[in-house]
Amino acid sequence: MSDAAQPTVAEVRAAAEAVKTALDRHLAAVERRSGEDDPAVYEAFNQLAAAAEVYDELLYDRYDEVTPFEIPGDDVLPPYAGPEEPSAISVLIRRDYAVVEPQRLRSQAQRVEAADSEVGASLGGDASDTVHGALGILFGEFEPDEIASRHKEFGLEEGDSTLWVTASDEPADPGDWLEAPFEQVDPEAVVCRFDVSAVFDEDLDADDEDGPEDPDEDDIDDEAPDDLADDLDTEFDTHLDEDEDLEPLDADR
Repeated sequence: MSDAAQPTVAEVRAAAEAVKTALDRHLAAVERRSGEDDPAVYEAFNQLAAAAEVYDELLYDRYDEVTPFEIPGDDVLPPYAGPEEPSAISVLIRRDYAVVEPQRLRSQAQRVEAADSEVGASLGGDASDTVHGALGILFGEFEPDEIASRHKEFGLEEGDSTLWVTASDEPADPGDWLEAPFEQVDPEAVVCRFDVSAVFDEDLDADDEDGPEDPDEDDIDDEAPDDLADDLDTEFDTHLDEDEDLEPLDADR
């Protein structure tokens, strides 16, 4: 970074003073806490995190030094402040997948094309020859929940997922949020949230490595998981058998 772009000594000191002030405010809010989800504590916490982040950045830019503090991410929802008796809810879902078996994905899409020629024609014909075309066919044919429950059959591997339920006094106007479905979420209107991530599994694995060994670990039947995996592989391969009849498609989908 050039000298002209570096923050001044005064700016770094001002940021340090802001952290001190935010620390005092946070402690005062904690001492006056009115309950487990006191909004004053939440607000003071966010102010402290923001001030610390600014100071950390300026300190690094000016002196190439860092603080010993880890700035927490904004992944904690504030206390619920939505309507007590909501008349409408919105369910926001995101599911990530990795395409681990492209051939399986295209084979399943080709089955749909063979059963309904209009599907492939609507996407330009022979859409199943490409991965993105096959995805368009399958997600156009099957509901997202069915994709989630049968993702291995489609050559997909689950990644992170999240589900948020938000409450409101009135349903959204038709078409109002379609262009940006996740940008209008009010964190204080979130009733509940459910997250699934491999990060959580890694944390559990780390705890298991640090914990005591199970004295009965050698008594576990090691062959059972392999047998189950073989059964699953057989079931998935069956879906790729070109001689197998497809189950009837729902024409109303």
